[in-house]
Amino acid sequence: MSSRSRTVIRGGLVITASDEIHADVLIEDGRIAALAVPGTQSWTADRTIDATGKYVIPGGVDAHTHMELPFGGTFASDTFETGTRAAAWGGTTTIVDFAVQSVGHSLREGLDAWHAKAEGNCAIDYGFHMIVSDVNQDTLKEMDLLVEEGVTSFKQFMAYPGVFYSDDGQILRAMQRSAENGGLIMMHAENGIAIDVLVEQALARGETDPRYHGEVRKALLEAEATHRAIKLAQVAGAPLYVVHVSAMEAVAELARARDEGLNVFGETCPQYLFLSTDNLAEPDFEGSKYVCSTPLRPKEHQAKLWQGLRTNDLQVVSTDHCPFCFVGQKELGRGDFSKIPNGLPGVENRMDLLHQGVVDGHISRRRWIEIACATPARMFGMYPKKGTIAPGADADVVIYDPHAEQIISAETHHMNVDYSAYEGRRLTGRVETVLSRGELVITEREYTGQAGHGAYTPRSTCQYLN
Repeated sequence: MSSRSRTVIRGGLVITASDEIHADVLIEDGRIAALAVPGTQSWTADRTIDATGKYVIPGGVDAHTHMELPFGGTFASDTFETGTRAAAWGGTTTIVDFAVQSVGHSLREGLDAWHAKAEGNCAIDYGFHMIVSDVNQDTLKEMDLLVEEGVTSFKQFMAYPGVFYSDDGQILRAMQRSAENGGLIMMHAENGIAIDVLVEQALARGETDPRYHGEVRKALLEAEATHRAIKLAQVAGAPLYVVHVSAMEAVAELARARDEGLNVFGETCPQYLFLSTDNLAEPDFEGSKYVCSTPLRPKEHQAKLWQGLRTNDLQVVSTDHCPFCFVGQKELGRGDFSKIPNGLPGVENRMDLLHQGVVDGHISRRRWIEIACATPARMFGMYPKKGTIAPGADADVVIYDPHAEQIISAETHHMNVDYSAYEGRRLTGRVETVLSRGELVITEREYTGQAGHGAYTPRSTCQYLN
């Protein structure tokens, strides 16, 4: 970008988490410089974008993605290059991905490996959380160092014994450490020890189809683990962020904790708002396309999740984007649902699906921006650089056409995966143009970005605490 590059976006409705205002937006040197009443400023610019009849919104912040994640003997099919390009197509301009510590290795080794995967390959900005699989004295010391350098959140798993699993003692130690160093513990809350028993019993009964994945990973075991995580965090005096909440019983646990004034937060994902066990039960092994953990729930859970988003018992919608192709990857679990790689593609669809939630009357326009842009940025220490349109913020801006209609399909999506979880779904609203730090990444439905534009973003500690 030249030293004095200026872009003006004219005539649009600027929507942030707090405001809806008709305003012209001036971008200088990759940042928002000013907002003005339409037509009152005769700014000169290198580039003028006409946003008449459109929304001007902050770029989406997807705080939960897994590019190139090793899982179940294979890898997530999106690379940082393909995944961040698809994110941009969907109006997301920042992702926070998960670096993985393998058991027996240091946090630093895991973080370095993820930096190597991402560097020079991303179309949009990115940060990292750290998956902690092996809590010991060295790990705990490393957590302090990572917080200092901008990796301020740590994910633990109550699920997947033998892979990522931490027991209650390890979780408590990590929580105590984060209470001291300002880090945020993110929890995959499912009782993995009990679930493994139910998996074994189901397979012994010959129940091998994908739908049994949903039946063994019971909502009660999500709620139990959520409750236990909350109590451990309370003992440690630490904040807690529960990832991919799918069950109404788990939402009830979060609501109760928040009513007690605890710093407990919850994230859900589009798949839980729009899909259900009906998808897992699709015939001819098609159900495997919808295998993720926590699993899809019966339809009646959807209304409770939307309600949680309205009442702020759930604060964030992320994708948990972790794509595996149906052919050759999901098929690894034919004859044994426990061998189906867990994960769904979605990084490209989140902003549009949530806008459909606005159209359908589930949430307001400002709440859409709050749960998709502003709160994830605040939760993970990137606000107001990310997540809003205000002077000084990064010029991560989306021109959004609220009236355009589209049909989601694997034929037209940009994620590197051979199916769409939302195939054939009609949506109202579509991304038209996307700027990342003032640079055009999507220009009127054409990709004009480049791998390597995306910059690594160190983060401060959680800005969302009571």
